[in-house]
Amino acid sequence: MKILIIEDHKDLASNITDYLKKEDYVCEVAADAKEALEKIELFEYDCILLDLMLPDGNGLDILKHIKNDAPGSSVIIVSAKNSLDTKLTGLDDGADDYITKPFSLPELHSRIKAVLRRKTPETNRILSFNEIRIDLESKECKINDRPLNLTKKELNLLIYFINNQNRMLSKQAIASHLWGDYTYSIDNVDFVYQHLKNLRKKVIDAGGKDYLQTVYGLGYKWIDK
Repeated sequence: MKILIIEDHKDLASNITDYLKKEDYVCEVAADAKEALEKIELFEYDCILLDLMLPDGNGLDILKHIKNDAPGSSVIIVSAKNSLDTKLTGLDDGADDYITKPFSLPELHSRIKAVLRRKTPETNRILSFNEIRIDLESKECKINDRPLNLTKKELNLLIYFINNQNRMLSKQAIASHLWGDYTYSIDNVDFVYQHLKNLRKKVIDAGGKDYLQTVYGLGYKWIDK
């Protein structure tokens, strides 16, 4: 799952990021409205944590952009504003939840899981691709009904490929999906190859087909054979 944290308080944004990364989320941070709008236009997020008071804009204006440009993203307002009118306005404008500062990080995580569950009905929590079956809630993967032991990164990579089957994905796109903003600070993303190699080997060794195709000089495709 990919999270965008729109928060100008550096320490709070860092604390949220560190906590959610331990829970296996990919996190990106925007410190102001301009950066937030750029990211929303360029990338897709499962959930957006939105502060209302930003140095260059109002979070409620960003919320309207999200509803227009990224309607698939869940939004949780994270604000020091505790008035009932502000809460009602945020929820009426399309936010999925509202949490008031200060808050505990476990509570924030529970609210994230709750809004994501509401967005993903029970019938859509199982991702299937031929002999591969993934429970998106429990993070369990099976091939021909036999458990497949994957690392968190390998599982996220497999889900990413299945959701983008037959599409060419560059190494930079894969790295960005798995590691977020971090990949833009490095010049070489060849480390993606090792994760791909490990995933391919585990799938084949477990009795699955080799669906991963290299598009030389461009990236990779997950092909239905």
